[in-house]
Order: sequence, then C-alpha cells, then structure tokens
Amino acid sequence: MDFKYDVIVIGAGHAGCEAAAAAANLGSKTCLITMDMNKIGQMSCNPAVGGIAKGQIVREIDALGGYMGIVTDRTAIQFRMLNRSKGPAMWSPRAQCDRGKFIWAWREILENTPNLHIWQDTVEELIVENGEVTGLVTCWGVTFHAKCIVLTAGTFLNGLMHIGRKKLAGGRIAEPASYHLTESITRHGIIAGRMKTGTPVRIDGRSVHYELMETQDGENDFHRFSFMSEPRKLKQLQCWTCFTNEEVHKILREGLPDSPLFNGQIQSIGPRYCPSIETKIVTFPDKEQHQLFLEPEGETTQELYLNGFSSSLPMDIQLAALKKVPAFKDLVVYRPGYAIEYDYFDPTQLQHTLESKVIKNLFFAGQVNGTTGYEEAGGQGLIAGINAHINCHGGEAFTLARDEAYIGVLIDDLVTKGVDEPYRMFTSRAEYRILLRMDDADMRLTEKAFKLGLAKEDRYQLVRGKKEAVEQIISFARNYSMKPALINNALEKIGTTPLRQGCKLIEILNRPQVTIENIAEYVPAFQRELEKATSSDQDRKEEILEAAEILIKYQGYIDRERMIAEKLARLESIKIKGKFDYSTIQSLSTEARQKLAKINPETIAQASRIPGVSPSDINVLLVLSGR
Repeated sequence: MDFKYDVIVIGAGHAGCEAAAAAANLGSKTCLITMDMNKIGQMSCNPAVGGIAKGQIVREIDALGGYMGIVTDRTAIQFRMLNRSKGPAMWSPRAQCDRGKFIWAWREILENTPNLHIWQDTVEELIVENGEVTGLVTCWGVTFHAKCIVLTAGTFLNGLMHIGRKKLAGGRIAEPASYHLTESITRHGIIAGRMKTGTPVRIDGRSVHYELMETQDGENDFHRFSFMSEPRKLKQLQCWTCFTNEEVHKILREGLPDSPLFNGQIQSIGPRYCPSIETKIVTFPDKEQHQLFLEPEGETTQELYLNGFSSSLPMDIQLAALKKVPAFKDLVVYRPGYAIEYDYFDPTQLQHTLESKVIKNLFFAGQVNGTTGYEEAGGQGLIAGINAHINCHGGEAFTLARDEAYIGVLIDDLVTKGVDEPYRMFTSRAEYRILLRMDDADMRLTEKAFKLGLAKEDRYQLVRGKKEAVEQIISFARNYSMKPALINNALEKIGTTPLRQGCKLIEILNRPQVTIENIAEYVPAFQRELEKATSSDQDRKEEILEAAEILIKYQGYIDRERMIAEKLARLESIKIKGKFDYSTIQSLSTEARQKLAKINPETIAQASRIPGVSPSDINVLLVLSGR
C-alpha cells in the first residue's frame, strides 16, 4: 500500500468526515485515519443535529457540497423548526437522528467517495520539516507522507473522563485516548490548553413512566436540512419533557463534595451554554425546577438520552436524584453521565483558512479549536478540507465573510477573539443574521461551491431554478394591480383591513395576516403565475414559495442590513497583515500592541473585532494606512 497522500485527515468525527469528503471530492488523494471505523461520524453526546444557529450552519454545509444535511435527513426520527414564533432570521431546523444509522450513512458515503481511503489506526506524531508538516507516524509504526494534514481529533487528545472521584483515560466512554500527538505539535511552538465537556445518563426506555411526562411531537412538513434530500424515510418518533424538583436538587447538593467540578479535580473550563445539572443548581440556587428532555437514540432501540442532565457526579448520586423525578421512579440506566477533559489549541494561531500560522500546511478543525457541537465542527472541517486541497493543487484561499455565512462568523470569531470556554454558535453572534437565514443558504453559497467544484451541475441548476422562480413570483407581485372591489371580500375573510384604493399585490403580501398561499386562492392570475414559476420543480414548490414570501415581507430589513454590511466592507478591504511592527507604534495602547502583534490581523475590520483594540486604536491604524 502506498502511504503517500495529498491530504490526510486525523479523526473521523463530524469535522473529519466533512474535511476528508471535501478534499477527496475536489480531487486530492485523501486518507482519513480513525481509531475505529465503526464510530465514523459518531454522535458523542446527544443524537441530534441542528438547533438555534446550528441548523443554519448545517444548511450552509449542505449548500457548499458537504454531507451533514444529507446524512441527517436520511437518519432523522424527529424534525422540528425552532423559533417559529420569531422572524425567519431566527428559524432554526433541528432533528433527532438514529445514532447507529447516522454512523452507517456516513460510512457508506465515505467508502464510496473517489480518491478517499480510510485507515484504522492511532496517530502518535506529526513529522515537521523546516516549519512545514510532511507526514505522520501511527502507533503501529506506519509512516504516512502528505502535502497537507487536517487535525480533527475531537476530545481524544489526552482525554480524561470523570465520574465522581473516579478518573479514567479515554476519548469517549469505552474508547481509548490519544497520547503523544499534542506534545508532537506543541514542541513546535503551538500553544495548547485544556477544556471540559460532559454528557448525560443513558436510560432504558422500558423503565420510564411516559404517562407522567409531556409529549413533544415533531413536524413532518417540507422542511429538510439538505436541498437535495427526499422526504424522511424513518419512522418519526416522539420526545418527552419533565422537570426536576427540590428533592432531586437536595440529593445533588449532598453529592457536590464528590463532584469533580467543585472539589478541584477538574480545573478546565466547560461550556457555559450547556452546563451540568450540578452547575445549574449552584448557579441558580433559588430555581425550584429545571426542564429535562427525553430523546430517543434510534428508531428501534430502547436507549434514551436525557437532555438537560449532563453530570459528572458519582453514579449513585445521579441515579438517586433521578429516581425522585416521578417519571423515573423505577429508572434503569445503561450508563451514567460523565465529564471529559481534553486538549485544544488556541485558534488565534490559525489563518481564516484554518491553516496554522506556525506550521505550514497543518490545518485544525472542530473541538481541537475550542468549539463545541457537531455543526460547528462540520463547518470548520469543510473549510479546512477545501483549503488543504487548494494548498496541494493551487488556487485562491477559500474563506467566508461574516455577512456571507454563519460559518464565516464562527471562524472569524475563533481566529480573531480566541476562546476561554467551549465556543457555541448563537444567532446573536452574527451581526448580519437577517442576511444569513436558513431558507436562503443555498442561494447564498451554492454558486461558490459550484465554482470550487464541490457542488455538481445538477445541484447548481436546481438552485438557479429556485432563484429564478422566486424572482418571477416577486416580480409578478410587484407589478400586479389589485382593485378594492375584487379583493376586499377576500381580505375580510383572511382577517385583514379592506383596501380603500387600489395597490400592487406586493403591498397586500406585506401584511402579517396575508400569505402567498391564502391570497392566491382569491387571485386566479397569481395562482397561475405560481404554478408557472414552480412547474419545473414541483418537489420544491413549498420551499420556493416560502423563500419568495420571506423576501417580500422582510425586503426592507434585508436591504438595510446589506447596506450596513457594504459600508463595513470598506474596512475589510484595507489589508494590514505584515505591514506594521505593532510593538513600535507608541500611539497604540499597550493592550492593542500586544493583541495586534499576537493575532496579526488580515484587515482593519478584523483588527476592530479583537478584544482590547479600541476605536481610537483603529483610527491610528487607518491613519497609518493612509485612509
């Protein structure tokens, strides 16, 4: 076997799978190295994809030719659109998945991807020559050579699990940790740190009193994660909700002396936005209850995931506390929750391509960059895989701006601001979230993917057809005149104010009570136009109508945000990387000199987002840049 490759990806989690698939699909000879081929794409924590802002990232991965959306749709056992009560910028798809089928769907894709080999082994050391990575050595003593390497090792680097005072080395429960690799990287000057995450107890569904819980049903409309997916095939299942109570909290408080989070055993920082149950009762001592979500792990298994009860308390404390929840009074579990500490690398040491600033042709993606979440990992993996291929074969670096994608926001935050806790994406992190809606990810990004070579002709033509259909519908509404005598009766039935004078159809569609669907019923010409616009793609008719309606109702907001983005783009165009010796610019604050020297921003705009760099510091840089 020839162990020479263009791109090698270390780790087959969500970042690794996307990175390997992207590099291989673009034409690089690629090898994906994993400890266990039966855990490819493993959902280490909850068996779900998407959620607030995360769902938008998955739609973007799909639009760019990645596979997370396709795999999610194939294996979904419940789908919901979150934040429907808010505007479309906040709508976020989320799906429960069959954990086992998710792994095998990914494996089927990867095993049938041209240019991609899979090797089961553990990487122990990187080979670096003259500041450039050239290969690696595995625990079996195999030497691989590569032009580029993408590290996506998740929580496995020196992983250490905690249940109460018990500590056990491992990257996941019942899986070994990876040793020596961190040290082979840090010896070249890359800074590493430690982070912590955790996962809840897994429950035997036969022991649950479902009648004492509230059901949470899914939705089965036209929404999907992938623009290319067919309707969901698996049986759609329920989730359930219940609450903790004061009896639960009392037992948990009694166990705090043995909690590794509070007795000094764990020193690293955990995710602020996904705290353990013991952190919740300490942080919110007056709160009488916390909501729990019971989620199925698969279409046929009895295993259930208890969302909201992440814990590293001793297992007897976890079980005793849970049995005070009425629905769990006869509880039987498969395994307790646990915390895990692992190594990560300071992401300010990366370019926006996710290539290391220290070691050429070495890329980092996923939890090794200090992020948390499958979706954040997948987005990084895709960008790293694309740019690793470009480094091998030439071409312009591929990056996404903050007004182009949540993936762009994610990566810019990482490389500009760094992390002091596991980073999780929220809609509030994106200043242009009206431009980054889940409904238009394909129209924003597929053309970029097509030019790269990741999106194929069939996908590109479908997206072009969708865009043309949306424009056709909006153009008709903008130009079609409505007369009061012909429409007022319909408007009263819909529950909106009758017209006093004629107007264009688009003005009526701007009303909150009016939708394309309910008004078309009373406007035959509009109904005919809708049929005409969607005739070539009936499978996506509802998606096309939704996209058109959102653009009609929110065009003013969209235009205003686009105008702000274009104004700020001026700062993005002023390149400053390598132009200044910041340590000598006395007119900058001391903190600004230190931060700018460390990060060496590409542009004035990136410099303005660095914590500790003030507006007056930016003005100094503008003057020095001659602007």
